[in-house]
Amino acid sequence: MNAPRHRPLSIGPLRAFEAVARLLSFRAAAEELHLTQPAISRQIRSLEDELGATLFLRGTRHVELTSPGALLLRSVAPLLVQMDGTVRHIRSAQHRQPVSVTTFASFASLWLLPRLAGFQNTHPESDIRISASDHLVDFDDPEIDLALRYCLPEQAPAGSILLFGEVLTPVASPALLQRLPLTTPADLARHTLLEEDDHRPSAVYASWRHWLGVYAAPGLQPRGWVYLNFTYQQVQAAVAGQGVALARMPLVRDAVARGELVEPFGAAGRVLSPFSHWLVRWPARRERPALAAFENWLLGEAALTREEMAREPLSADTLR
Repeated sequence: MNAPRHRPLSIGPLRAFEAVARLLSFRAAAEELHLTQPAISRQIRSLEDELGATLFLRGTRHVELTSPGALLLRSVAPLLVQMDGTVRHIRSAQHRQPVSVTTFASFASLWLLPRLAGFQNTHPESDIRISASDHLVDFDDPEIDLALRYCLPEQAPAGSILLFGEVLTPVASPALLQRLPLTTPADLARHTLLEEDDHRPSAVYASWRHWLGVYAAPGLQPRGWVYLNFTYQQVQAAVAGQGVALARMPLVRDAVARGELVEPFGAAGRVLSPFSHWLVRWPARRERPALAAFENWLLGEAALTREEMAREPLSADTLR
């Protein structure tokens, strides 16, 4: 056998070696690697020449690893597994189609994320990147494909698509209502009201002061106030029984359906807001199948939300 050399080993002979060592058969290794048995034998001999060591004891009907062979296998086997995993990842990544979405944190938490698994189950090849921020992203951001925004109709950028309008409704946990029932607006005086601490124009319609004014109880003083920065915090506090929230109905429909929250006044306690939720197509986006599929799915989910809201039409007369 030749003296050992110092140049790096080729991957082909190492893969052949690993297959023979694992299967203890030159024939089975040849079948697995789609090579001929003589080709496998040549690669093993080449590797033994490179190493200057015998790797297998070859019998008439069996193959055994030598001590140098067993030592080499302990190093080669995990390296090949790691390399094959990396190759699969690289190949898979070339076929994946990412979609980037920007939206408000509360909309992402309460409406988009709970539904996202449905899209991923039917489109496993697509990766979704969600940037949740209450700061508007500039239209020149090249990383964004679409935005889910909340604004007045006249503020929606050209080409925007309406997802659904906004209806606000009091909600509370069943446990809280069992202790302190809510039958009329006057009953709110016994409750803590969860208020969104927001100074944007939309907050006027989402405030308890507005709701109390609509339902002829403008001077009502609740047991207490809790001011929260974000809508999802309001909802979380209501679910925890910490008070009554004036919630955006499209964002709490799921919690109501699960029984985590209750509308104590039903459809009669709802108020409309002129603000709506919109899908905004980014000017610099690159059209591709994954983006079209996600957008179609999103519009379908929005249509379901509109249908759910329409099942119980707005009717506030009974509380006034």
